[in-house]
Amino acid sequence: MNLLLEAQHLGVSRRHKSILRDVSIGFGATGSVAVIGPNGAGKSTLLALLAGLETPAQGEVRLGARRVVDVPAAERAQAIGFMPQHFEPHWDLVLEELLGMRLTPPRGKAPAQWPTVDEVIARNQLQAFRGRRWSTLSGGEQARVLLATVLATDPPILLADEPGAALDVRHRLTLVEALAQRGRTRLVIVAMHDLDLAFRHFERIVVVADGRIAIDGGEELIHAALLDESFGVVFDRIGVPPGVMLRARLRRQAGP
Repeated sequence: MNLLLEAQHLGVSRRHKSILRDVSIGFGATGSVAVIGPNGAGKSTLLALLAGLETPAQGEVRLGARRVVDVPAAERAQAIGFMPQHFEPHWDLVLEELLGMRLTPPRGKAPAQWPTVDEVIARNQLQAFRGRRWSTLSGGEQARVLLATVLATDPPILLADEPGAALDVRHRLTLVEALAQRGRTRLVIVAMHDLDLAFRHFERIVVVADGRIAIDGGEELIHAALLDESFGVVFDRIGVPPGVMLRARLRRQAGP
């Protein structure tokens, strides 16, 4: 398989603490990938490295044949859409202004190849937010606006860090289904905490634990004992057709 995005032996430390250790993983041009793991496992750091927003202490990330850090920022931004867990613009912009900045074509790109602000707003049903400033939007509204902005230029790669965290149940389900569906024609990598949604909708599951790739596979991983070990709990597997639901409980302390 030709790899569109590849991490090779990544290592990251902060304040003398190892965040990622010898992480190697590759992704093809299409696919829906859920990155799961306990808090502090290194999920957000891995996504930031894949996006070229951080530079590893060891190893490298390659975008096609080139190191991602060697790809000019404007070109990289068109190839990789990144949706951070927390986003706060430097200025309190309205939606039209945010989209206008995203839709400014790089040199050599004909403006006719890009959608208009009106088209993006209509496509994402954001007419009600058109003239509202970022600070007036709720967390869920900000998440919807941010995703529309990131996807405005239809990047071949989308990296999203907990994109549904601020959404209510209905909008979270809609978002997750849309991201998984996008993985049929693009590469979508999503860091998330909801294991049931990850296993139900994503074709590939990557479990990060203690700074390493603990497991990497498909829906069959829901039965892996290493999944329990990675999260430090015991999962009860409950049959809920057409799949299995996970219910976590704490490990019992060993007796004297």
